[in-house]
Amino acid sequence: MPPTPRPLRKLGFLTIGLFDGDDPRRGHESTLEIIELGERLGFDSAWVRHRHLQYGISSPVAVLAAASQRTRRIELGTAVIPLGWENPLRLAEDLATVDVLSGGRLNPGVSVGPPTHYDQVKHALYPDTADAEDFGYERVRRLLDLVRGKPASDFGGVEGLEVFSQRVEPHSPGLGRRLWYGGGSLNSAEWAGRHGMNLLTSSVVKAEGPDDARDFADIQLSQVRAFRAAHPDGEAARVSQGLVVVPTDSATPGQRARYEEFAARRLPRTTSPQGPARLLFAPDLVGPSAEIAERLHAHAAYREIDEVAFALPFTFEHEDYVQILTDMATRLGPALGWRPRTAGDEAQK
Repeated sequence: MPPTPRPLRKLGFLTIGLFDGDDPRRGHESTLEIIELGERLGFDSAWVRHRHLQYGISSPVAVLAAASQRTRRIELGTAVIPLGWENPLRLAEDLATVDVLSGGRLNPGVSVGPPTHYDQVKHALYPDTADAEDFGYERVRRLLDLVRGKPASDFGGVEGLEVFSQRVEPHSPGLGRRLWYGGGSLNSAEWAGRHGMNLLTSSVVKAEGPDDARDFADIQLSQVRAFRAAHPDGEAARVSQGLVVVPTDSATPGQRARYEEFAARRLPRTTSPQGPARLLFAPDLVGPSAEIAERLHAHAAYREIDEVAFALPFTFEHEDYVQILTDMATRLGPALGWRPRTAGDEAQK
């Protein structure tokens, strides 16, 4: 197995948090239990996806507020909050509040673009300004400025018995360095780098033109390098990779069969760019940890990344996630050179 220039330093996982519409508490509780398990297993981070008008987590900030009170060490992230649904000022207040409650463990990931099915939802979301809303990078810049302490108001001081601040309160000084951009294009990677964000990569990238014949790993590698070239921290700029990874070391025969069928069903979309946006998907990695580690060490982008947030498949059961996370922490992580963290272990921060 060839050595990697960047040994794996941080191991995390990402979950969508599905629930039954008739019994939503059970699914949310399952998500919180999975995050608690992740902390016990020594994972560095747990991330939740964001889904609006679906049976997945619609309010990740609220869920992570709950998780912050049931954990003590593990970092908590969003991958990602689509800012087209958000008011940056209000979101900045919520993020800072949860960061304070968690003791500085929040890692908010965000993205831009119009809300999904915007024509169907715009009158409920923006009844008076639907056609005037800007869903580009300016929305991220506003959030960055507000989280980092720039004034939100030109008034501050005492008015009667009340005291007003010009900046978002509470202010959490370290949060501005823990904001992530979820990007899959070269343009997004460069923008995030220029603005001093961290970069969340995933199992989806955008081919850069009709003649772009590179494979997924090479496209993702070009984005990682462009991000770091634009970032003030250069090669030290943080990048996290979020491939779908399913170790099967302790899986039952039935689980292995379902996992392999899941990956096989999704494999055709990985052979060529899909749709008008020319999106290219990475194959899911399913198998024994030693085999997955070999495939990762051969992955061009992974070889230059030292943080991961491996994505859990959407439709598996709670018991499946327990098995997958346990194998990740006890088999796959060590095979990649990672070691679990404990409550008293500050060396891995």
